[in-house]
Amino acid sequence: MTTTARASVQHEDERVRVTRWDFEPGQSTGRHLHAYDYVVVPVTDGTTDVITPDGTVTPSRLRAGVSYARPAGGEHEVVNAGTSPLAFVEIEMK
Repeated sequence: MTTTARASVQHEDERVRVTRWDFEPGQSTGRHLHAYDYVVVPVTDGTTDVITPDGTVTPSRLRAGVSYARPAGGEHEVVNAGTSPLAFVEIEMK
């Protein structure tokens, strides 16, 4: 799936990139590979489906303000699987 969610880069310098992602129901980041370690800070509650290249779908429940971190190297697509708009901020450490 191609990117249908809206990505807004809020800050970028030589050390960090901060991007806000806004999704309507069913919208997607598109398939991508994380080149950097990153932290996700949900802005809204919501449900996502994380789809890996082999087609595995992992549902995830996001809670506003409850952050999580992941290492570089993950490849996936994130889809808003809920019925309401979803937003999170992604902070990549370069």
